[in-house]
Amino acid sequence: MKMIIHIFFTLSLVSSISFASDLDFCIANATGPQAPSGFSCKNPDQVTGDDFAFSGLTRAGNTSNMIKAAVATGFSPAFAGVNGLGVSVARLDLAAGGVVPLHIHRGASEILIIIEGTIRAGIISSANKVYLKTLQKGEVMVFPQGLLHFALNNGTGPALAFSSFGSSNPGIQLVPNSLFGSDLPTELIKATTFISHEEVRRLKALLGGTN
Repeated sequence: MKMIIHIFFTLSLVSSISFASDLDFCIANATGPQAPSGFSCKNPDQVTGDDFAFSGLTRAGNTSNMIKAAVATGFSPAFAGVNGLGVSVARLDLAAGGVVPLHIHRGASEILIIIEGTIRAGIISSANKVYLKTLQKGEVMVFPQGLLHFALNNGTGPALAFSSFGSSNPGIQLVPNSLFGSDLPTELIKATTFISHEEVRRLKALLGGTN
């Protein structure tokens, strides 16, 4: 497993496009201004080895929730060392039946590697063509930037996966939350999705939406 993870992250680093190519690095200064390319740089005299490391993915997430899943992210500025380097990471824990619902990353493509368990993953293209694959331990799948995709644990036990992104802050937008966890009026959701008024209200109550 260690070899798989090593190869995975090596490939991710080699294939990334660096926004800090004129500097050795640009440790994120979370209190400074943010631009599309990332956060401003921490004073190099104040940088330590800790800035290049991140411990936020070491523990299994709590999957006792509605989606039976937990996602921990190593994005900038939480993982300050990736700022401007065009890379970031995430950990995905899925209980049996757990799911990361349909979502997009507007800022980057994603590579998913399965460490334990079985995950059924899918992509929906802009032409509405669906690409499905059941992934086993050690297998990898790529999700192109901006395309809808999901991950479902269709096995009988827990699943663990790690993701690498081609951006220090790829962003994430969950489709169910955008529709039913927001204040978009019910009547507009009904008109634009053809979902009944009653079902929209039920989903809004479930996900915390208003209007």
